[in-house]
Amino acid sequence: MKAVRPTIFCCFLFIGTILSAQKVDSVRFFVDEPPLNVTLTTDMGKLMSEKMKGELLKATFSTKLYDSTVVDEEIRINARGVYRRKYCYIPPMRLSFLNTSSSRLRSLKALKMVSGCTINKQAEQLLLKEYLVYKIHNLLTPKSFLARLAKVTYRDSKGKKKPFTQYAFFLENVDAMAKRNHCKEWKSGPVNYNMLEREETTMMFVFQYMIGNTDWGLTNNHNLKIIYGKKDTSTTPFAVPYDFDYSGLVNAEYAVPNEELGITNVVQRLYRGFPRSTMELQAVFDVFNRQKEKIYNVISDFELLDKRNKKEMLAYLDDFYKTISQKWEVQSIFIKNARQQ
Repeated sequence: MKAVRPTIFCCFLFIGTILSAQKVDSVRFFVDEPPLNVTLTTDMGKLMSEKMKGELLKATFSTKLYDSTVVDEEIRINARGVYRRKYCYIPPMRLSFLNTSSSRLRSLKALKMVSGCTINKQAEQLLLKEYLVYKIHNLLTPKSFLARLAKVTYRDSKGKKKPFTQYAFFLENVDAMAKRNHCKEWKSGPVNYNMLEREETTMMFVFQYMIGNTDWGLTNNHNLKIIYGKKDTSTTPFAVPYDFDYSGLVNAEYAVPNEELGITNVVQRLYRGFPRSTMELQAVFDVFNRQKEKIYNVISDFELLDKRNKKEMLAYLDDFYKTISQKWEVQSIFIKNARQQ
């Protein structure tokens, strides 16, 4: 009987190893830096012609993971978004990995995939700039979405369209982002800004101003996800922004501001935050200043971005840092002209 026990133990160990190998770590999937090489095979004609319906389509997702294993699994995809779904050649998509209990990718649940609006270098550069905005946000607060760059080859399952390759990025699932922060998603409708945790909300206000993004709103949770404490439901919730293609830092050719805001283009910054004291603002500015070098390095060290776009992004950030260093500018922009409703 004693001779059998080691054998049984080894069997359990072997089975445990297999089971752990089947599950992809959803955090490590995003933390790994090298672009993921992905082949996405689906009915491209149907995806293009019926993208406004958002219909679920069968697809095959193929890639090599961080442990060098190759996965080739059937998933479901559907078009998402508003402007880009309507006008872009390849719409933003939601990829669902919840199709089989044996899937290695099942732990990723459903991921948004953002792709270039058209198949050319300019569109790809805009995509890369938006990806970098997420990386910058990660430096400022853990209450931000992780993004993973990928080089995606699109193949038509019907063989009617030629395959093509372009960069895209995956956006962390909201449940995974909330879990990292010991939170869960708020699903009880819009929130009043007074309900939100003040310091983190001030950070969000200033971040949106830094990147020149006005395409967000609390009244309908537009381009914001609200999360709150998982164990202590009495804690104040947090607003986590996403979708930055309409920001001045990205400066997409299709991006136009809401006419009601009184600005003529997205490069013009407009502070849409609510009143905060000088002390509250300075505490947040200190975080931006501490992270300034790393923020600049995110852009300057990114080899896939061309020199012109790097220069424009860095100059845009220079203007922000100049603004928050001048007391009269801070008083005028962030206090005197803060939103009152």
